[in-house]
Amino acid sequence: MSRPGARTTLTARLARTVAGVALAGLLVAGGGLAGFWRALPPLDLGDSNDHLSSRSVTVSDRQGRLLRAFTTEEGRWRLPVGVADVDPRLIALLTAYEDKRFATHAGVDPLAILRAGWQMLVSGRVVSGGSTLSMQVARLLEPRSGRSVQAKLRQALRAIELEQRLDKRGILDLYLTLAPYGGNLEGIRAATWSYFGKEPRRLTLAERALLVALPQAPESRRPDRHGAALARARAAVIGRALAAGLATADEAQQALAEPLPNARQLFPLLAAHAAERAVAEKPALKEHRLSIDAHWQAALEGLARERIEPMGPKLSGAILVVEHATGAVRAHVGGLGLMSRERAGALDLAQAVRSPGSALKPFIYALAFEQGIAHPETMLEDRPNRFGAYAPENFDLGFLGNVTARQALQQSLNLPAIELLAEVGPQRLLSRLGSAGAQLVLPRDGAPGLAIGLGGVGIRLADLARLYGALARGGQSIPLQWREPAASPQDDDERRLTDLLAAWYVSDVLRGAPAPANALNGRIAYKTGTSYGYRDAWAIGHDRRHTIAVWVGRPDNASVPGLVARQVAAPILFDAFARIGMEPDTTPPPRDAITGRNASLPAPLRHLRRDIPKTMSASMRGPVRIAFPPDGAVVDLAGGGLRELAVKALGGVAPMTWLIDGAPVAQHVSRRDTTLPATGSGFARVSVIDASGASDSVTVRLQ
Repeated sequence: MSRPGARTTLTARLARTVAGVALAGLLVAGGGLAGFWRALPPLDLGDSNDHLSSRSVTVSDRQGRLLRAFTTEEGRWRLPVGVADVDPRLIALLTAYEDKRFATHAGVDPLAILRAGWQMLVSGRVVSGGSTLSMQVARLLEPRSGRSVQAKLRQALRAIELEQRLDKRGILDLYLTLAPYGGNLEGIRAATWSYFGKEPRRLTLAERALLVALPQAPESRRPDRHGAALARARAAVIGRALAAGLATADEAQQALAEPLPNARQLFPLLAAHAAERAVAEKPALKEHRLSIDAHWQAALEGLARERIEPMGPKLSGAILVVEHATGAVRAHVGGLGLMSRERAGALDLAQAVRSPGSALKPFIYALAFEQGIAHPETMLEDRPNRFGAYAPENFDLGFLGNVTARQALQQSLNLPAIELLAEVGPQRLLSRLGSAGAQLVLPRDGAPGLAIGLGGVGIRLADLARLYGALARGGQSIPLQWREPAASPQDDDERRLTDLLAAWYVSDVLRGAPAPANALNGRIAYKTGTSYGYRDAWAIGHDRRHTIAVWVGRPDNASVPGLVARQVAAPILFDAFARIGMEPDTTPPPRDAITGRNASLPAPLRHLRRDIPKTMSASMRGPVRIAFPPDGAVVDLAGGGLRELAVKALGGVAPMTWLIDGAPVAQHVSRRDTTLPATGSGFARVSVIDASGASDSVTVRLQ
């Protein structure tokens, strides 16, 4: 007497044998298996995971969150997706409903074919299909009309070929990418975004059941057109989940009560301008990963709409968030209303050339501090003055008289800034900004003049963000990066905006600038700028980790009465920091910083020495200049530890003050040749200031 287990095994073997015989008969009836197999060309897996040519181009953020997707050339949404991207409970339900022996068969399930044939013989109609998931993928790869025996044979052979060339996971990846979900939606990721507004990583039972049922009849069960038919199909899948132990009775009841989606949702459209730029730069690439943070991007796009749209139908704005450590752009708002004609929404205004107003003033002061011309506590004059034919005025048309450089920059006074620029030199300022990576645009046929200090030059918001980021990095400029992973920035002295001490001085001054009404003082170092004619409003600032740059104006460069940066752009800047999380800068002063008041400064730094008349002998000697070491020299210093640098000046009025990297190292020197204490090695800025306030500087390399 045979055992029950043996009888069960024998029955299973017999069933498989019968099914195999039935399948063999089907194949022979279709025209001969061997000949048919040889006649088939190799299966084109151009849509597999290794070939993305026919998939949608996608742009994601630094964490892989979808920012924007584009349709294929055929107008279809077919987003890249794999098993790892999908809720594993959906995979379990899919295989339980569509192909429960998927894990063990070799592409064709003989038992399923036998069952389908027997049910058709008994009932006289098709009750269930014998198609496996592998056969469905074969049909999706080679779409063919008709349901003939020959077509089924071809699917079966293609399924076997798929199983030989790919593993089970690869076949599931193809199904998840190519399965139809109604209209121009292909693949489960396109379906979940369109019907549920989310990625397929975590789904409810009702959502999983809908996604299993829909590909069986994608057009007659479309949620936005045939909800009743879809509801019935979804209920059948939920019933199968309950029977297979993939859901409890309570879960099934809740899933049946969950409403169906009745309309398609829009795909994400974040950082649209950065996404288009990325695709234009690398058109052959199908998956782009940007350095942007999707959460910050959404928050700042919302902020721009809230703040700017009420100002008028033709105004727009741009916001950039840059990470100091890497130069990575963490948010890029290029404009408002991508499809808006009035706001020129298609333009990336973060890359538009505009007048910066007073936003370049901090760099005038940085060069003056670096060259030893001034210190934050140096007294400057805010009085009417003419510089040749140029007679600048303050924004409020008033004057404050004697002010410190700190007060002048914090209150954005024009006359002191132009006075310093006359000392620094407009061409030197432009050259330094250009070497730091900014692309500046002068008026046509215009020579660099003092007006560049008040906005007489064109610059992009992206370049201003880079320059202000350099101040936060101690004067070192690095390129902005929009792609992830961001490359490690390399320090390059040729790209240095200013030295460490001058950068700290400027940031310290800007940290004390009065905050707008919606913010507290002393939280960030920031500066505003309003261009001539109220065409541009800027606000740029940094905390410990990030620089944020804001621009508001009309894309057509028209004037906007009342567009004052402090009232318009500055509140947006502080709100932007609040939305990403502000970290106030607590950078300690450099070792050689002079933090006292004006009275404690070296005499030449207390004033711009305009009040000392030049003597005849001084004019005969000429202006002070450094004769040794020459600019660009490499100087070998003997000894270790504290070493001495020989220097010599020509011209000027004694006594002299010598500075290294902006710090006074020798004061009240009556001789024109002396030695200076020098520590360390590398590039150093050597400056001399004579009794009249005239100065000269050279850059040398100490070794």
